[in-house]
Order: sequence, then structure tokens, then C-alpha cells
Amino acid sequence: MGGHMSHMPMDPWMVVGMALIGIGAPLACYGALPKHRSRHSATAGTLYEAPDSTPFTRSHAAVLLVLFFGLVIDTMKPATLGFVLPGMAREYGIPRATAAYLPFVALIGTTVGSFLWGWLADVYGRRVSILLSTILFVATSICGAMPEFRWNLVMCFLMGASAGGMMPVVYTLLAEIMPPKSRSWVLVLIGGTGLVGGYLAASAAASVLEPGLGWRSLWLQGFPTGILLLALARFLPESPRFLAEQGRDAELEEMARKYGIVRREAVEAPVAPAEIAGRHRGLTTALVVAALSWSFVNFGLLLWLPSDLQEQGYSAELASRIIASSALLALPTIAFAAWLYSRWSSKWTLVGTIILTLAGLGGALLLDSTLSSRFVMILVIAVLIVGVNGMIAVLLPYAAENYPLGKRGRATGLVAGSSKVGGVAVQGFALVGLIPTLGGAAATLLLPMAASAALVAIAGRETRGRSLRELESS
Repeated sequence: MGGHMSHMPMDPWMVVGMALIGIGAPLACYGALPKHRSRHSATAGTLYEAPDSTPFTRSHAAVLLVLFFGLVIDTMKPATLGFVLPGMAREYGIPRATAAYLPFVALIGTTVGSFLWGWLADVYGRRVSILLSTILFVATSICGAMPEFRWNLVMCFLMGASAGGMMPVVYTLLAEIMPPKSRSWVLVLIGGTGLVGGYLAASAAASVLEPGLGWRSLWLQGFPTGILLLALARFLPESPRFLAEQGRDAELEEMARKYGIVRREAVEAPVAPAEIAGRHRGLTTALVVAALSWSFVNFGLLLWLPSDLQEQGYSAELASRIIASSALLALPTIAFAAWLYSRWSSKWTLVGTIILTLAGLGGALLLDSTLSSRFVMILVIAVLIVGVNGMIAVLLPYAAENYPLGKRGRATGLVAGSSKVGGVAVQGFALVGLIPTLGGAAATLLLPMAASAALVAIAGRETRGRSLRELESS
């Protein structure tokens, strides 16, 4: 039937299978939770951190590879939405405005997931949150078999919740276990390449799988990749301070051996907590505005890009190849951003990626006759993808470095959740027929993106070369 399952009745085995997933996924999540919550007590002034001289070991490399793979498949799921929409709309016989409910619901899920998993990371630990996200990620791959559009909406909300929860926790965990001298470049490089890799994997999968196997194959691939990530989770450690606060001394000693973690006294901070909270308030405002601006570009413009290219006369396969070619150009730029972040300035590297995104928006305002050239179109899309991926690759690590342990997960989750809110708003506009074009969206987003650059420049602080214990006390 060519993968055409629209309005196919559910047989008893399908009903039983869905019921088992509905029962098994919550039970698996419950089983993954630790017996005790973490307690951020008055002894939180003692930090567990690797000394500045700690070398980058094979244990660190193993964690990086697993989390890189996690970011790729985590980013791949929502990035696939743009490639799924045209085929889904044709199979279900629904207009484009109705199809917009899918990214709308999925983005609501990612927003909820970012806030929820950020809280879980602070309460139950970083590793546990990643496991919970992956369990839901595997369960929601069943949306590739849904015969009704409404069932796709339900599953995509849960898929979005799982995908939105992993990203902020990955940055939080990396910030806490990497050697201080490697932390900055590792956070940006692994985050940036993971995000670009996810978008590249989504476009490549659409180019290879969709022509022969249909759009459903792009959802079903989440099952084997999620199972593989669960198998690799054994290489992920828990945050050292969570182990210490829960009295898991044996695991903490094992971490000390593998990752060079030692008990260190925090830098004395005479500043009152209320004053520190006041300083964080301005920084949080700047980061949230930057995240909101990013979300309007990423989800309001790039999400509809495959459909926009097809409306301009490009085939679905050619549109996927154009985006894949553009994503390839982003990889060396991410490496350069990581170098700037760790060697020059964390704050001004973030401002620079925002300005680069502004340049991409300006390119999208070129005349249609100029953009009709495939080379120019690839260049404009490449600048946008480079700027967007570079910006989020720097934004979340920067947030993870700026907040204390007890609030790091929630603060990073707040910024990550804000990076989805704008997308929810844009997709809400699409539901009433206000679907953005490349040029129209670019013109609308120039001003808020410029404002975010100014706010970060004013309220941001430098984190390069400073340990977490020093940043927490200042």
C-alpha cells in the first residue's frame, strides 16, 4: 500500500500494543527514579569538581560520544517535522493550515518538557532525567503507525516533551563533570555539532528514506535509535554533587577515579543571596529574550523551509538536499565558535552568533530574482543555519555555566523552554492561515533579534577560564 495507512481500522493487536506502551513507559520511568531526592543543604558550599590540571581522559571522551549521539537523535526528531508535513498532509487529505497543528502540538510538548526535565534534573539528578527522556523518546516512535491524524497529535506532544527535556540536561551534566580547562570548548563543540548533526541527519533521512518508504519511516526510525541510546546510557555518570548529597559514596569514589573529581572548598562569597538573585535576574532576562528570538527564527522560519522550497518549484528530494548541503557548511563554523568561546570570550561569542543570524535574516530579504539562483539560496540558508545552530550551541552552555547547582537544571530548562515558546506562537499563527514565507518571516524577526544582541551585551558576564565554584560565588 506504499505505507498509506490513513483511516485504516485498528485491529486488536494494535490496541493491545498501544495499551502496553501506555502502561510500560510510566512503569519504566518510575523504575529509573532514585530512591531519594537530592538535598541541596547548607553544605552545598562544598563543591566536587575536577582540578584545573585534570587531563581529558577516555572516560570523558566516552561521555561526550554518548551525549553527542543523544543530542543528534534528540534534535533529529523535531527537525523531522518539516520533512514529514507535506507527505502527511497528502495522505490524510488535510490542508496545510490543518497540518500546522502537528508542529504546534509538538512544540508545546518541547516547551513543557524543557521546564519539567529541568526541574527533574535538579531534584532527581542529571543522568536519571536523560534516562526518562529516552524512555519516552522510544515509546513515542509509534506515531509512525498512527492511522488517524488526531493520534499523531497525541503522540507528537509526548515526543516533543521527551525531546525538549534532554537538551538542557545534557549541557548541565557536561558542565559539572568536564575538566575546567576543557569545559568551555566541550560544551559549545558537542552542543553545536550535535544540533547540526541532528538537522543533517533529519534532512539526509528524508532524502534517502522518504522517496521510497514514505513519511512514516521518519517517525519509526526513533525506535532503534532510542533503544541504542538506552544501551549506551551505562557510560553516563551522575553529577558528583548529587552522589555526595545522597550519600552514594562508592559511586562518588568511582567517579573520582575515572574523572578526576575531588572535594574542593567553595570560594567565599560575602554577597547576600538576595543580591546574587538580583544579579541573576538581569542575566536571565537577557538569555530568555535571546532564546525567544532564536525560537522565532528556528521554528517560525526554518521549520517551514522545506515546504516553502517546494512551493517555489523545488522537488521534495531536491529541497532536502539543499538543506543538507547548507547544514554541512555549519560544521566548521561551530568548531570556530567553540574556539572563540573558550579562547576569546564566552559572552561576546554569544553576541557574535546572534549577529550572524541577523546577517542570514538580511540575506533572506534579497530580491526573488537573486534568490532564484540555487547557489545564492544555499548560501542564505547556510548562513541562517550556521547562525541559528551557533547561537543555540553557545546560549545553553552559557546558561549552564552561570547558575548554581540547585538551580542550574531549572535555569537551563527555562532558557531551553523559552527557545520553544516563540515557535509555539508562530505555529499558532499558522493555524489561522498566517503561514510565514522566507522573506516575510525574516523582515519580522530582524528587530527582536537585534534587541537580544544588545541585551546580552549589556547584562551578560564573562565565564571563560572561571571554575563553576568561582562563578557560583560571584
